[in-house]
Amino acid sequence: MDREWESLARRASLASHQLIGWIYWDPRAAARHAELGVKDGLGHYIANRAAPLAAAGVDVVAAAFGSIDRFLIHFSLDLAAGATTWEKIYAARNATVAEGLRELAPEICDDLASLSSDLWRTVDAMPSSGRVLFAAHRAWPRAEDDPVVSAWLAVNALREWRGDTHWGLLVAHAIDGVEAGLLHDAWMGYPKEWIPRSRGANDDQIARALTTLEERGWVSNGVVNENGIEFRQWLEEETNRLCVRCWQTFGRENTERFLALVEPIGQRFVAHIDATAGPNWMPAARPRRI
Repeated sequence: MDREWESLARRASLASHQLIGWIYWDPRAAARHAELGVKDGLGHYIANRAAPLAAAGVDVVAAAFGSIDRFLIHFSLDLAAGATTWEKIYAARNATVAEGLRELAPEICDDLASLSSDLWRTVDAMPSSGRVLFAAHRAWPRAEDDPVVSAWLAVNALREWRGDTHWGLLVAHAIDGVEAGLLHDAWMGYPKEWIPRSRGANDDQIARALTTLEERGWVSNGVVNENGIEFRQWLEEETNRLCVRCWQTFGRENTERFLALVEPIGQRFVAHIDATAGPNWMPAARPRRI
């Protein structure tokens, strides 16, 4: 595998998460969710992200998300389903994307929009087998009337392709969502147990996960050790390696154009998350701290 392409895939992953991730904590997204009848806009992250798959039910969404506790998914989907339709939730989220992109990064919008066609060509070329969340997003409307939103949706679909691929690797290694969160915490240099607890894990689940990881040699004295961090590094590199095909399909010139657009202002999106939610949310949009 070409190391340069692996580097491009790694960089494109971070840029994609930054371009997408801010929406999940944007006050406008919560406000539009509330306007649809959902009390205080609660659960908009899960409902917005799950909308294309939500009709399949709580258990399917929980399986696709991987690391978010089923109770949180149940709570969010029940609130949304009782107030409105998934189509309206999707449209409201897209309206926030249109407004937010033009406010947060107006200088990239025209050029990002110009990549829309090639981004969707790439999405359509990717295999969907085993990638349920990706397939659900690919099947929904593509906002052709607003090319910058359309481009954003295509990047989001590729981001979900990567996420589904990542979870496929975790499943293949018999690692559940809580265990994955503990490994991710240690690899990122996050506060101990922050990621799984932010996704709804309780004390008993944390204790079981630590015991399982200790049995595999990845935890010592209740803390993920160097062996665990080494495995998590391998997992990241393998995910990037498998995702090279996305960016090769998109093309080197297009990938470099995408990076030239997003990388210089990516931290702006992260700062927006910091201001609206706090400094730890959306870890995939942040560089490692160790």
